[in-house]
Amino acid sequence: MWRHIASNALTFLVVLFFLFGGVLIWAQNSYVSEGPLEQAICVQVERGSNFRRVSESLAEDGAVSSAALFRIGADYAGKTSQLKAGSYLVPEGASMAQIVDIVTRGGASTCGTEVVYRVGITRATVQVRELDPATGRFVEIAEFDPAEDAVPEEYTEVKAEADTRYRVALAEGVTSWQIVQELNQIDVLEGEIEEIPAEGSLAPDSYEISPGDTRAELLERMVSAQDRILAEAWANRQDGLPYDSPEEALIMASIIEKETGTPDERFLVSSVFVNRLEQGMRLQTDPTVIYGITRGQGVLGRGIRQSELRAETPWNTYVIDGLPPTPIANPGRASIEAALNPDDTGYIFFVAKTLDPADGHNFAETLAEHNENVAAYRALEAQREN
Repeated sequence: MWRHIASNALTFLVVLFFLFGGVLIWAQNSYVSEGPLEQAICVQVERGSNFRRVSESLAEDGAVSSAALFRIGADYAGKTSQLKAGSYLVPEGASMAQIVDIVTRGGASTCGTEVVYRVGITRATVQVRELDPATGRFVEIAEFDPAEDAVPEEYTEVKAEADTRYRVALAEGVTSWQIVQELNQIDVLEGEIEEIPAEGSLAPDSYEISPGDTRAELLERMVSAQDRILAEAWANRQDGLPYDSPEEALIMASIIEKETGTPDERFLVSSVFVNRLEQGMRLQTDPTVIYGITRGQGVLGRGIRQSELRAETPWNTYVIDGLPPTPIANPGRASIEAALNPDDTGYIFFVAKTLDPADGHNFAETLAEHNENVAAYRALEAQREN
């Protein structure tokens, strides 16, 4: 009798063991396999939240099949103490393991509302936008010019939200003066900028910021980024270029930036100016004349006068030989790389193809060809005036 009982007990334990093992395998597979989410969602993790609240919210949104299993998996992975506040994009079909990684990895939020402070060549804007998880695209909520427009209510509201992201986006070709003027208008930054950074020393890019960051710290990030870009491009430059230093290449890059209406022409424009330097010709480029007039403090807003083309300023390349003494703007990476790796051409002239700068230029190796191109452009100007 006792032997029969022992045998049944052993059988029961074996069955229980296999059932437990099966449950573990099922749980593990459920944790790492594709989840039930049919459409991407934005998950907000509040400051001070915990995995129980997050798991229940995910279950309500249909992102996980079991809140308990989600918590058990996170605990087994040792990540329950690594929850990070923020707004995170959870893609459709994300597994529990992937979602745990998303909400514990940290870094910048990947969805939700963001404010972008755009510093452009002719104007600056503040844009409030929100990511649509379904499309993965940002939808504009409000946009305004801080120098001219009243602050919209939408901007005030998102500033009060703890998970709002902030970015400063610099257009290629903006001047250091323009950047400082606009940074001083950003009300989530602190501190004063005592002096304008050297022209060309700030890298045009998109910079994540947080309320309370200082303007000086942000400028340091921009300077460091430009230093890295220039050093890398200088190390990979072509041989035999007419530059004695990275600083001279940066000056050339700024001219290319201001002369190029289409990105794919940068290396051609670079070849023209390099050929001119090598042949001892003056660069004769209008943006340098404009910089001599404005010193980078805003846009000229009108055409260049003949007297200004003849005026002797350190930047007027119709008057001076070689490069001007400083950059005339802050060039982007592409223009820096173009200055140091120009196309191999015989071009020494170029003029706009049409009245739209986006249409690019006609390039020429001889003055006769260039005069024909100029005549074609003048004809287009005459048509517009008529």
